[in-house]
Amino acid sequence: MPALPGTPAPGFGDPVHDAQACFRAVLDAMARPGRIVDLDLELAPPSPLQPASAAMLLSLADFDTPLWLEPGAGAEALTGFLRFHCGCPLTANPGEAAFALVTDPLAMPPLEEFAQGSDDYPDRSTTLIVQVDRLASDTGWTLRGPGIAESAQLSAAPLAADLVTQLQTNHRRYPRGVDLVLTAHRRLAALPRSTRIGD
Repeated sequence: MPALPGTPAPGFGDPVHDAQACFRAVLDAMARPGRIVDLDLELAPPSPLQPASAAMLLSLADFDTPLWLEPGAGAEALTGFLRFHCGCPLTANPGEAAFALVTDPLAMPPLEEFAQGSDDYPDRSTTLIVQVDRLASDTGWTLRGPGIAESAQLSAAPLAADLVTQLQTNHRRYPRGVDLVLTAHRRLAALPRSTRIGD
């Protein structure tokens, strides 16, 4: 059922069960970099938020996790949805964000502008949720590292031309650095900082 005018779009139909299912899916994706996970959840979030991105934020974001939105993405329907269902504070400073929602990957700031964590507290870094149009696991980048038996492949589009170089630099900062989750409609795949990326 669509939301009434002036009210936020509905969240999870079964908040506890759906949040747990999404949390397990994200953990699975992070444990197996490059593996595409399908979310079997019914969500109709406000534009430009994709269902998989919305599910992640509904499952992981809360009052203690500042969220960065790219300029222009903070439409009233979107911010109202996030405040109502997640309660997460919004920040204009990417360096303060626990999560970042990127709805236009071609205009994403450099990864180094987001919180990098530290050697002692690597978890104090940003997890970027990057929305794309397409994800595929039979072509694209070659991935190696923890959670990958030998190598894996992943392609996503659209993305900035220099993102691979940025991801390689991000990997060299390990254990500091950011983690990325790419979402495409109801699918997602993770690129944690521990993953090595080639052509």
